[in-house]
Amino acid sequence: MRVRDLNRRRFIRVAAGVAGGMAAVPGLIANETYEMPFENGSRELVRYPEKRPLIRLTSRPPQLETPMAVFNEGILTPNDAFFVRYHLAGSPPSRDVLTPDAFRLQVVGAVRKPIEISIADLLRRFEVTEVVAVNQCSGNGRGLFTPRVGGGQMGNGAMGCARWKGVRLVDVLKAAELEPAAKQVLFDGMDKPVTATIPDFVKSIELDQALDPDLLLATEMNGQPLPWLNGFPLRLVVPGHYGTYWIKHLHQITVVDSSYKGYWMDPAYRIPDDPCAHIEPGSKPRRTVPISRFNVRSFITSLAEGVQVRSGEKQRVRGIAFDGGSGIREVTFSDDGGKTWRGAELGRSEGRFGFREWTVDWKPAGPGERTLWAKATNRLGESQPLEALWNPAGYMRNVVEPVKVRIV
Repeated sequence: MRVRDLNRRRFIRVAAGVAGGMAAVPGLIANETYEMPFENGSRELVRYPEKRPLIRLTSRPPQLETPMAVFNEGILTPNDAFFVRYHLAGSPPSRDVLTPDAFRLQVVGAVRKPIEISIADLLRRFEVTEVVAVNQCSGNGRGLFTPRVGGGQMGNGAMGCARWKGVRLVDVLKAAELEPAAKQVLFDGMDKPVTATIPDFVKSIELDQALDPDLLLATEMNGQPLPWLNGFPLRLVVPGHYGTYWIKHLHQITVVDSSYKGYWMDPAYRIPDDPCAHIEPGSKPRRTVPISRFNVRSFITSLAEGVQVRSGEKQRVRGIAFDGGSGIREVTFSDDGGKTWRGAELGRSEGRFGFREWTVDWKPAGPGERTLWAKATNRLGESQPLEALWNPAGYMRNVVEPVKVRIV
């Protein structure tokens, strides 16, 4: 109980500081640019509240990408470097409505005992737990698709791994006493559209998924209250699933007895109904389904595109891998563009939903240019394609990403 009391006091203290800031999001240009690895990829590095300079895709709403070098700092992505993704131009909500006195979570709809509760009471009433999990935007890597597709032209930095702390969604739903006819659960945050013609960002999941004990109503991220731009004071955490379901500033949970038909479930955030979520470029899918779990991904993090390395000087190449929760079985490394492969050493696991670090010793022989690849395989035997798979929304990219280095 002393630990919980400390968490509540820390939340209130940080919330008071957030409430005292500016209502609008200020962006302070860092007088630097970041070159993304695709056409028209020049971006400003911008500092926002509680953030170090990040790659800005748009300013209204704020969309900020993490520079790839950050992922070489460790398994957990620092809060001040964690990516930011909003959909509605009125985002994020004003800090004034997020104070402990003003904020309440509501659980309504097909329940016998509706709930309206403060953050402090939420943490007092329900068991607090945590999970290490990756949050990844559905369009992570969209700017790299060929042919190009519409939507935010992101590199591969729209992802991050954190230790999320909060209460289990299932415990809150059970306390509300679900009606027998309950079918789906809807989630709505406090970020709102600027006009009535724009649909509010509401997401739904099936009831059986909502009752999975892995899902959290999180108040903390890496041991600190959620940053304002990452959902303060409460966000839904759906481990292994794309960030479209991780509703920020969550203030209303609605249980329904039918299938929700909102815009952000259909037509938005849908993929071809195909095992690899792909179709031929220029064609249309015959049938689509909502995007759901991550596929398998891996990245080289210790060497950047175009870097020079010395011939004969041993390198310890590092990287990360993750999937939708089955867990990483192995990572293999190639220094000749995929002609030959050898196994990498996996680092300590922080749980099946988190980044898994890997390392491999490499002695470059040169001079000349080399293409380095890393390929992950999960415990189900699922791996990464050597050629990118295409879909019209630019979702779920998981091709083996090459890193070209120059040996001198």
